[in-house]
Amino acid sequence: MSRFRGLWQASVNATKKALTWNVDDWIPPSEKYIFSFNSKDELKKWHLYSDSEYGGLSTASLEIKNVGNASSVTTGIFSGNLSSDLSEGSRWNISRSGFCGMRSRKFDGFIDLESYDTIALKLKGDGRCYISTIYTENWVNSPAQHEDNSWQAFVFVPKDNWYIAKIPIARYLPTWRGNVIDANLEMNPSRVVGMSFSVNAEGGVPGARTGPGDFRVEIDWIKAFRTQ
Repeated sequence: MSRFRGLWQASVNATKKALTWNVDDWIPPSEKYIFSFNSKDELKKWHLYSDSEYGGLSTASLEIKNVGNASSVTTGIFSGNLSSDLSEGSRWNISRSGFCGMRSRKFDGFIDLESYDTIALKLKGDGRCYISTIYTENWVNSPAQHEDNSWQAFVFVPKDNWYIAKIPIARYLPTWRGNVIDANLEMNPSRVVGMSFSVNAEGGVPGARTGPGDFRVEIDWIKAFRTQ
């Protein structure tokens, strides 16, 4: 009998231990790396686009740069030239040119950012205003439309100094091909399928550098933060 009593007590103790949990184990970390531009392999997660696909003359590149004398420390450099001109004889009838961007390849599944409220980017720029875009699974548009939903926010990047831009996710506005959708829509941050970072020759925030010409921004990382 004492043997069975011992087995029973051991079973009870094991059950109590299994039911004992620490609340910290259930809370995601306060920050989450989404992209870190620390190797050439990281660049393979991105592809470039520009108005040149539609008859424009803007150009862009994305490369890795070693920081200082430490060959193991790198950042990404997104740079190029914004042009408002169109190539002669273009078959495209576009209303504007002067834009370039880098878009991540689709995630393998989804990135769940439900537990976070802020997107942060560590940048060193040129005084231009850039655009941060979050792509989510298509549910705002018609199911017959295969484009992902896009949500955009301006990012002003001061010149020459490293700067951490923090954008509340709630400030990302729903857009359709660059135009804000005038509707009360809410992002589903648990179904993020990709991101992009882009620049236009015109527009942005007051005081930012605008117009055709060169652009250059260094990117160290992109993270999600929980600030509340």
